Amino acid sequence: MIISILGCGWLGLPLAEILRNKGHIIKGSTTDPDKLEILKGKQIDPYFINLEPTLNEDADDGFWDADLLILNIPAGRRRDNVEEFHPKQIAAVIEKVKKSPIDFVIFVSSTSVYPERPGVVTENDTVAGKAVRSTGNALIEAESILMSESSFKTTVLRFGGLYGYDRHPGRYMSGRKNLDKGNAPINFIHRDDCIQIIQQVIDENITGEVFNAVTDGHPPKKLFYPAMAEALGLEKPTFKDEDIEDYKLVSNQKLKDKLNYEFKYPNPMDI
Repeated sequence: MIISILGCGWLGLPLAEILRNKGHIIKGSTTDPDKLEILKGKQIDPYFINLEPTLNEDADDGFWDADLLILNIPAGRRRDNVEEFHPKQIAAVIEKVKKSPIDFVIFVSSTSVYPERPGVVTENDTVAGKAVRSTGNALIEAESILMSESSFKTTVLRFGGLYGYDRHPGRYMSGRKNLDKGNAPINFIHRDDCIQIIQQVIDENITGEVFNAVTDGHPPKKLFYPAMAEALGLEKPTFKDEDIEDYKLVSNQKLKDKLNYEFKYPNPMDI
């Protein structure tokens, strides 16, 4: 297949390399002109594409000449208007896809789409405008726009907190004191599992679906973060004593049932 990956960063670049090694022709985009040579050196056809929120005028339309698009652009946490900005980015992409041979889009989303309510949440538990953060609301709208488009098929992958390799969770809260929500379970996933899940969706042509992608293990923050800091030789964070036990836990059951998926890293504590 010819696969275009919009966003060859921390997740997109190793994904591109693995798909290339499987025999696919890979086109990869970056917003950094200096990275074009890096992509070229890895036998990935390089494209400079920037969405602000429409495409840069000098973007090469050859990027859209593909069978499959992996849409992997962040919602942009630092933008005050992300709930308007990100859906406009997605709309600009859709206009290009509609004029192209692409008939399948894999959208990399996030479990931040869920409201902060206690209990187990499944793929059906999103409510427009009710996510915890504005980025989550932006992703809900982006998912809706893509899934309602009839000119191509879409599958949405809602990844949990990403970790692995140089992204080590132990650094996030090292040395911080009296943190809240120590009993809250984490909803994480290793980069290797993200890539394997995307590969399986491609190989099995699983379209028109929404999946949560988080590990089986959900250790509480008060156990996980001190252990990770200790593993790195950093100062452990501390958490307040609290009686609250009922926090949000993201279910991965649909992913395991539909894909029969087995995690390479089923529990973040294993690292």
